Amino acid sequence: MLKQLALPLEYFRKRHSSLPWLWAFVFMLPLPWLAFNTYQVYMLNFICVMIILSVGLNIVKGFAGQVTVGHIGLYAVGAYTSAVLSVNFGFPFWLALPVAVIAAAAAGIIVAIPSFRLEGAYLALATLGMGESIRIYISMTDYLGASLGFGGVPAPVIVGITLDTYLKYYYLLLPITLLAIYCSFAILRSGTGRAFKAIREDTISAAAAGINVRRYKLLAFVLSAVYAGAAGSLFAHMTPGYLHPNNFTVIEVVTLLLMVVFGGIGHIWGGVIGAVLISIIFDLTRDYYHYQMLIFGGVIVLTVLYMPKGIGGIIDKYIVTKRFIKKQQPKDRDAAKG
Repeated sequence: MLKQLALPLEYFRKRHSSLPWLWAFVFMLPLPWLAFNTYQVYMLNFICVMIILSVGLNIVKGFAGQVTVGHIGLYAVGAYTSAVLSVNFGFPFWLALPVAVIAAAAAGIIVAIPSFRLEGAYLALATLGMGESIRIYISMTDYLGASLGFGGVPAPVIVGITLDTYLKYYYLLLPITLLAIYCSFAILRSGTGRAFKAIREDTISAAAAGINVRRYKLLAFVLSAVYAGAAGSLFAHMTPGYLHPNNFTVIEVVTLLLMVVFGGIGHIWGGVIGAVLISIIFDLTRDYYHYQMLIFGGVIVLTVLYMPKGIGGIIDKYIVTKRFIKKQQPKDRDAAKG
């Protein structure tokens, strides 16, 4: 009976690839109502923003293999662009968001330029310097609030409903987060994704195979910056609508890197799980902020040493093992009959 029910469901799943995403959407809808307090709803929103940010970083770092640590700077560009446009020029959120994405993409082009000639640690240092330069510029510019921060960013409005609570804002973040993950899968499975992976494995071989390495490196940085700009804009408009340069420090850089490394570099679902777990750990260790860098740095080292493929590697190993056992079972039955 169960097999008879499973067959049409399996057929429907293969014909309609959007079904798992709809299930995920339905499953996540009631999460805010299961929270014990408002702060936990805020954490759900914050985790959604971090998922978008880490999925974007995975495109340039995981897919294309570029060692960049300037992603938080692009995140800041998106956040402050959207905030300034909304507060000082009266742009609605739905107009400020795409402009912030474009601004972050333009900054992504600038960040991508060193990748044409630099690799490894040298590229990491160059992108880190750019990211820190953005934060320092913000903290010294009165127009952007300087060290006092930039407040008064209005909440988005949908059909007359102001999303000025964490509960309401969650239902804006949820579909955008799922869409960001879906687009990441689409990129990975496309010809562009295959070109990214070829560059990651061997730049010289990719160039010899006819892949325009500079073009695809630039594209990887721009796509990653688009995610960062969207995440920054969403963070800026979330209640209380306040930004500060301390939201974009080296601690956030290390935390974001840990999300990707712990989740599994190049593994999308692993990166999502990493973003969820590390966001929770970051919040739980907030009282020990003097030791956060030490804790997270140690976790990165231990992950690289003992779990180099992260959570994503464990997931892949489980799936491959399960498929292998499933294929071996008919052979075992045939051998037993013989």
